[in-house]
Amino acid sequence: MTYLRDALTERVGEFIQLRRDIHSHPELAFEEHRTSDLVTAKLQSWGYQVHRGLGGTGVVGTLKRGGSERKLGIRADMDALPIQEATGAEWASTRQGLMHACGHDGHTAMLLAAAKAIAQAPEFDGTLNLIFQPAEEGGGGAVRMMDDGLFEHHPCDAVFAMHNMPGTPVGHFVFRDGAAMASSDYVTIRIHGTGGHGAMPHRAADPLVAASSIVMALQTIVSRNVDPLHTAVVTVGALHAGQANNVIPALATLELSVRALDPQVRQLLEQRIKALVTAQAESFGVRAEVAWRQGYCVLVNHTAQTEFARQVALDLVGPERVTLNGPPLTGSEDFAFMLEKVPGSYLLIGNGDGDSAGACMVHNPAYDFNDENIATGASYWVALVQAYLAV
Repeated sequence: MTYLRDALTERVGEFIQLRRDIHSHPELAFEEHRTSDLVTAKLQSWGYQVHRGLGGTGVVGTLKRGGSERKLGIRADMDALPIQEATGAEWASTRQGLMHACGHDGHTAMLLAAAKAIAQAPEFDGTLNLIFQPAEEGGGGAVRMMDDGLFEHHPCDAVFAMHNMPGTPVGHFVFRDGAAMASSDYVTIRIHGTGGHGAMPHRAADPLVAASSIVMALQTIVSRNVDPLHTAVVTVGALHAGQANNVIPALATLELSVRALDPQVRQLLEQRIKALVTAQAESFGVRAEVAWRQGYCVLVNHTAQTEFARQVALDLVGPERVTLNGPPLTGSEDFAFMLEKVPGSYLLIGNGDGDSAGACMVHNPAYDFNDENIATGASYWVALVQAYLAV
């Protein structure tokens, strides 16, 4: 399939410019109005039937050919992050404090490039649904789209998505069977004590001391309660308490990020965190409140669909540019919810490694999507459509 890759390489200039245009105008979760308008205009100009408004700003472009009942879905995300950009690129964000720091601009551009190529070459039999999703970055846009009837309006037999991966050679594909990305839950712990004068701690109940002990004790959950062969993360990302050095505060607040690659480990983490925090607080004579907010579930790739997607990559770029079964990641992704409803697979494409600019990790102010991936990523989606909806 090198002919396909070569052909798209010569035709992606407009999509590099489109990607950079989207990058210059980042939009946060459920605010992707400009991006949604752009995607809609492009899809309609190529003959796709467009359904807007799913999940607020979501867009689905549908193209049906032939008489087959097979239905395929491909998803790209569109939202940006609340980060001040520091790339110095000509196409850097024009919006203060916002940037595309995860490559969703590139994911959108790759799928649009594929959409145009597919529309111009009638080489499939069935229904193709291109899903442009809002609010992946913690907003749960996938769930919102499904709540609005995504798979009722646009049923799919299988669904696929792709994300760039810094630290992996550009254009290199990575696949994984089973659990591929972690669940993510968010916890707020409020420690209620009794404030007082810093010179007379015996007249107070210090929530800051209790909070400090809780931070350390939480680390024992992973090291002593979770099976060493399983993956779990408990990160205390924030501790807020007090404002003056001679005042014992009445309240301390902790913010946690909790992740697991197994649903049972996820349940264990919740049970142990709540029990440990309550017991620790009581031992210091203070009271704890634990507010648990469920985030994304574990992303589990389906075996048959992953094998299918893997073979498409092997045929397209050869075995030297494919990792057949890579390691799981402790990041999270709301495509996991789509995979609970429809079988499919989530794959990675390298953004660059070593000293290359593409090696900068996502969610970093210096990150930028590698435009070299647009041709490779788009040609992969075209090849996947041609193979899944083969004439």
